[in-house]
Amino acid sequence: MDRLFVIIGALSGAIGVAAGAFGAHALRARLEPRMLEVFETGARYQMYHAIAMLAAAWIVTRFPGSLANASGWLFLAGTVLFSGSLYAMALSGIRALGAITPLGGVCFIAGWACLALAATRSR
Repeated sequence: MDRLFVIIGALSGAIGVAAGAFGAHALRARLEPRMLEVFETGARYQMYHAIAMLAAAWIVTRFPGSLANASGWLFLAGTVLFSGSLYAMALSGIRALGAITPLGGVCFIAGWACLALAATRSR
């Protein structure tokens, strides 16, 4: 599981860098400033949680168990729901997609909580 989380985290980081560059260079002239800000928020949180996924990979090796694994999957779900909904909203202009974003935020929070619990419940 640790190797999978490293792979997912590294790929997510690469996508986050690409999204940030795309937003800064290709979208700056095409999106209204508020939607560009939304897109950049998605990229920023994707980068934060790519690093969190790497932390989850490390925790899985140090403190194996279901909570450690859950943290990695929650970070992935959070990235898809949070960052993905912000990217889609910024690119499509469909503001209703913003209703999905808080679900991703809840996944992020739960992932951090699981990461902490996994470390405190270790033997």
